[in-house]
Amino acid sequence: MGLPALSPSCSAQTLYRPRDPQSTPLYLLLDSLYEKVKAVWEDRFERRYGFWRGFVDTAVARYLDCGIFENGFARVKCKQCPSEFLVALSCKVRGLCPSCGAKRAAAFAAFLKDELLEEVGHALWSFTLPKMLRPYFLNHRELLGELCQAAYETVHELMVAAVEEEDFRPGMVALIQTFADSLRWNPHIHALATRGGWTAEGQWVPVPYIDSHAAELLFRHKVIRLLKDKGLLSDERINLLLSWKNHTGFSVDNSVTVYPNDETGLESVARYMLRSPVSLQRLHFLPDTQQVLYQAKRGEERNTLEPIDPMEFVARVLIHIPDPNKHSVHYFGHYASAARALRKTTEAEVSHETTPCSDEQTDSTSPSTPIAALRRSWRYLIRRVYQVDPLVCPRCGGEMRVISFITKPKLIRTILDHLKKRDPKSRAPPNSEPESVSLPL
Repeated sequence: MGLPALSPSCSAQTLYRPRDPQSTPLYLLLDSLYEKVKAVWEDRFERRYGFWRGFVDTAVARYLDCGIFENGFARVKCKQCPSEFLVALSCKVRGLCPSCGAKRAAAFAAFLKDELLEEVGHALWSFTLPKMLRPYFLNHRELLGELCQAAYETVHELMVAAVEEEDFRPGMVALIQTFADSLRWNPHIHALATRGGWTAEGQWVPVPYIDSHAAELLFRHKVIRLLKDKGLLSDERINLLLSWKNHTGFSVDNSVTVYPNDETGLESVARYMLRSPVSLQRLHFLPDTQQVLYQAKRGEERNTLEPIDPMEFVARVLIHIPDPNKHSVHYFGHYASAARALRKTTEAEVSHETTPCSDEQTDSTSPSTPIAALRRSWRYLIRRVYQVDPLVCPRCGGEMRVISFITKPKLIRTILDHLKKRDPKSRAPPNSEPESVSLPL
């Protein structure tokens, strides 16, 4: 697998430009209000958003350092001419940094398309909960993984009933999302599931339709049973939930489909599933008036600006940072890790039996290793998301490469001071041609 192709217009006209994180409204809000929100959390926000989680300090500190040249950077130099530029280091914080979130979503979409998903039809499933049950998953976040399990069991059992095959197994990739349109707490599951499954003999059997209402009722049963088994839901509250007949408060939707050869649709769905909670395009912060405006995207108020108290908005942002070392993506059925490993082992054994070995052949590296390494590369992700190749020299069009990573504070200051002397402007204007500089080691 090579680099994704660029459209002629993008490759000819568009050049990579570093971002300016300190000018974004999210950065301004966290930089100015984070400590204030932390100081009043117990009195003002604990009742609605749960206890303060200490690891948030580290996540926010890393985000505030993300993309800032003073905190370290890589030097990128052209092989053919003296042109070079700097790339600031990133934080890789989940659920907070929109830039790192976009790169993570691009890598996830590439993994699904290039390495995981079979060439069959898929459907995007969405599982949501009534407002009454959402606080349980705020105060017991360890249950979010089991909520994904309940979603898979719902799809699996309905497909088994449709084909009447006990060993029938679909494939599903389920993601935990916790935010609503205005960043209120709303735990729900987005899952990309095959429109069918495989028998024990490995034969594909399509299941093009599943009744979403039947799935809603089954999912409701599983969630209620989950909370009851954990001792969180009383019989009185269960009876109240079951008394809601026309509108159960639960919702299951599987109307969005992705056809086998629709690579563009698949990538769009994958990035939507793993998108960051905060959209910088929809967020507006007015420092002079200390007013936050967040653009709605659904319903009758679509594209209207909702005013939110700045400290309230920061509190909502913080509750969506996932706990460290907790998976937000889960793989089930045909796409589970164990099932994939078994298929790879079987394929390797068959290939070993049918292909004569020679002294020049080696199996020390997996065929997927180069693909995985390419998928994680900065150049590949930038090109895939923005249709821009950052390692094409703007002066001569030659190949550029990373020559060093600068992390020592003294050397960082020396290089940045030299840059300012060579170019008084901190950033090139949006429509100007980029200037290349030659920096000393």
